[in-house]
Amino acid sequence: MKYNNPVIKGFYPDPSVCKVENTYYLVCSSFQYFPGVPIFKSQDLINWTPIGHCLTRKSQVQLDSVSSSGGVFAPTLRYHQGRFYMTTTNDTTRQNFYVWTDDIYGEWSEPINVDQGGIDPDLYFEDGKTYFMSNGTDDDGAAGIVQCEIDIESGRKLSPSRSVWQGTGGRYLESPHLYKINGRYYLMAAEGGTEYGHMVTYARGDSPSGPFEAYRNNPVLTNRNLGGYELQGVGHGDLIQNHEGNWWLLHLGFRQTGLYLTYHHLGREVFLTPVTFGEDGWFTAGHKGTTLLSFETDRIADTILQQEKQLFTFENTDWTLDWCYLRHPVAEHYMLESDKAKLKGTGVTLDVPASPTFIGIRQKDFNAVISCDISLTDGEAGITVYMDENHHYDLALREHQDGYEVIERLNIGDIKSIERAINMDQNNQATLVIKSTPTHYHFYAQVNGTETQLGAAQTRYLSSEVAGGFTGVLIGLYAVGEKPDSHAVFTRFSCEYFK
Repeated sequence: MKYNNPVIKGFYPDPSVCKVENTYYLVCSSFQYFPGVPIFKSQDLINWTPIGHCLTRKSQVQLDSVSSSGGVFAPTLRYHQGRFYMTTTNDTTRQNFYVWTDDIYGEWSEPINVDQGGIDPDLYFEDGKTYFMSNGTDDDGAAGIVQCEIDIESGRKLSPSRSVWQGTGGRYLESPHLYKINGRYYLMAAEGGTEYGHMVTYARGDSPSGPFEAYRNNPVLTNRNLGGYELQGVGHGDLIQNHEGNWWLLHLGFRQTGLYLTYHHLGREVFLTPVTFGEDGWFTAGHKGTTLLSFETDRIADTILQQEKQLFTFENTDWTLDWCYLRHPVAEHYMLESDKAKLKGTGVTLDVPASPTFIGIRQKDFNAVISCDISLTDGEAGITVYMDENHHYDLALREHQDGYEVIERLNIGDIKSIERAINMDQNNQATLVIKSTPTHYHFYAQVNGTETQLGAAQTRYLSSEVAGGFTGVLIGLYAVGEKPDSHAVFTRFSCEYFK
């Protein structure tokens, strides 16, 4: 059959995967968004369904005043003796920790801290021992992939932290994962930075702590030399063996806005690439070491169809699975029903690293029409295409002098500009529409059956290449208002994607 990449679209970076009986489970980074660490499940590796989050309580993760692209970095998901473990880093507090659960659909434990630095932690279990790895420096100051043994009940270190592999020379050695396959230990990592030079490398040894011999043809997977190809930034992956014994790599990558337009704003997404082990025990990946936007394979039955959701509404999404908040929300400011959202505004705006009244859903493709009906008492409410507090475009209805107006506002770094305003007089209701293409967002207001275009803005100014950071664009609904009874009501939300 033929399947298309990415298999999970939108800002879901740093995937980690495990298999329990007939089901695959996968987690991704969440950074400053809450709930933290989204969880997906699949029966076939190409169709993934969100089922929850690992960090659902304020006590589990510190997000107050976390800047964009701070907070929760790359997680690892593992299953051992009936229990799931998710280990991750809060990069803002520089703390590695893990949580656990016996029911992946339920609540997870309070965090257990590990006194080892670096980021991208990994857990490996064998013969009653638990090995903890991260990138960084060991107890003697040596840099590389650092490993120690821990007590899994308490997180207490049982051995010194020791650098076990220094990679192949690429910058930003990270994302360590350890596996035992056919009697050998494989240590996989990422190098080159999670940008256009990203790559997957690996080594193997005869014990969990090495020494490790690097694969002579590293990197085993990278798209760094594929100029004029939409899919770039391939790296940071996790190996998984399917039901039939075939091996795969689930990893991140991003789609740039054009073949030679080196900007990406949808964020880093989840891609699936086949892996093949040779008779000598070394493995290769993808098409000549690269990842493609589609693969023809006999490893997945032709009877399996890759499903792709094109329309997202209030009615067919789940507030707790598909939507997220900026940092820790004030719960009483959100009244969320099956067909509408009532948001209570505060004085906190989208322009500060705090928790404004905001609920967002990830943008999943370049071409889309986003619309929502909004009514307002006072203040301001609207739709934002949001990268971070310094880079977002807002289409909003707001109180103005003796009436209301619809505005298009661009926020690009230190420049904040209202490009156009439409006077609504006393009318406090409007349908706001954003039409998205790979290179532009176009902004419209529909009032009394008439559609008016307010303007357009380039997507590149919301890209990682301009804004920096590790996240992607979210389509957000927000409200701002100083008065105690100020609120906005959002109805008939729709985000429809098309080719």
